[in-house]
Amino acid sequence: MTHRRTQLSRAGALAFAGLLLCCSASSAGRPGQDARQPIGPGQFYPRSASTLKAAIQAMVAGAVAPRPDRPAAIVVPHAGYVYSGQIAADAYRQAAAHHYDTVVIVGTNHTDAGFSKIAVAPGRVFPTPLGGAPIDQAFAAALQKEDTDCGVDGSPHRAEHSVEVQIPFVQQLFPAAKIVPLIVGRPDQAMCVRLGRALAALARDKAVLLVASSDLSHYPKADDARREDRGTLELVANLDVEGLYQREWAASPIPNVDTHACGSGPIMAIMTAARALGATRGTIISYANSGDTLVGDPDRTVGYGAVVFTPGERGADVEALKTPARDAGPLQAADKKALLAFARETIRRYLATETLPLPRGFSPRVMRNRGVFVTLNERGELRGCIGHIPGDMPLARVVGAMALEAAFGDPRFSRVTLDEVPKLEIEISVLTPPARVGGPPDIVVGRDGVIIAADGHTAVFLPQVAPEQGWTRDEMLNNLCEKAGLPASRWRRPGMTFETFQAEVFRESDK
Repeated sequence: MTHRRTQLSRAGALAFAGLLLCCSASSAGRPGQDARQPIGPGQFYPRSASTLKAAIQAMVAGAVAPRPDRPAAIVVPHAGYVYSGQIAADAYRQAAAHHYDTVVIVGTNHTDAGFSKIAVAPGRVFPTPLGGAPIDQAFAAALQKEDTDCGVDGSPHRAEHSVEVQIPFVQQLFPAAKIVPLIVGRPDQAMCVRLGRALAALARDKAVLLVASSDLSHYPKADDARREDRGTLELVANLDVEGLYQREWAASPIPNVDTHACGSGPIMAIMTAARALGATRGTIISYANSGDTLVGDPDRTVGYGAVVFTPGERGADVEALKTPARDAGPLQAADKKALLAFARETIRRYLATETLPLPRGFSPRVMRNRGVFVTLNERGELRGCIGHIPGDMPLARVVGAMALEAAFGDPRFSRVTLDEVPKLEIEISVLTPPARVGGPPDIVVGRDGVIIAADGHTAVFLPQVAPEQGWTRDEMLNNLCEKAGLPASRWRRPGMTFETFQAEVFRESDK
């Protein structure tokens, strides 16, 4: 068995390029056609209706448990489901136990630079792969009378995703509900407040759920995004319309922040409506940024938050923004079992739903930064093995990411298929930090993993490789040099560096 050392591929091997983080214009809108065509399938969510249903079911099943209060309004993200779908599901699950006749979805304008008002989607239905979601035309007509900023206009909707990505959740969770799709052209506070008041006037004493579609900061590093987004979410949870407006127009001291919330206009409108309908409390249900996902780049992120507005105790609940604890203590049996299950579910979920689970809900011991290799075997034969050696990311996240790479990114093998998943045996190797050693005499076979480097070539073996192959130390080094593309005896000559590390290895077949 041989093993390949890699950095995270940022989804290159998984062909996630089409599943956009957030706001890109699309050319799929077919200008000139009266009927709007969906732009999300294959980009923001699965193309197949059955896969899309399975994706939403999986995300809702893994969502934060619902609270008892009936939400008047929610804030949800609108990126590709592989990035933000789980956070969106967290918000929708809070409302899923309640009945709503109408769901008003207020999206933001990414694609029509000249539009400055509020666009009501034309037509009787809004199509997705799950069918046409019926538009509540009576509500839409009443809204236009109540707020003259609103008018039927298909142009801003044609290539816009911020409304569309919400509709499959509505179709699955509220199948009897009608929708009102709106696009806010620009985050003008006065206009958004007027919209909020109009929505409240029409929703009062009716079963209406108000949805603000918005991502958070673009594009700071992951740790910076958490600080930036906390400030924004605290204002949202406090239903502070003026504060959010001022923040959106203020420069951030945090580097690389292009916007605080790309849907600040929808959020201001929904907060205004929620307050008018008696909401007195904002609860942050969950938060993540794209750097927390298994395929995101932590150096350039988009933030995602789920917020609900309810009556009851006044104030803001920001408990979900607490940084998860990290513990350097040894992994327990339950931790190992959870990591193995997460690796398996990651592979299965991607194949079955084209989405991914978030690495959350683990013990503090699993949130520490460590290097990891994930090895897949099928009927005793290697089926894929990829690792990330630097201990620069939480253990759970690296396990999920390397499970994906082992299944779909190891160039020595074809991609794992769904029918193979039950046949796989998963092994995880949690690594200690590599340390430079003087040379071969310092290497102990069976204890040490080895990294060699010379002449621009490098290669690595895990500690278990030599014993599995029955190699002596010299045989291991010969094979390691050949793996690196060097002559087998190169390790005997000067100019080669040696690093060793140890690994805690556990597998599904362990008792």
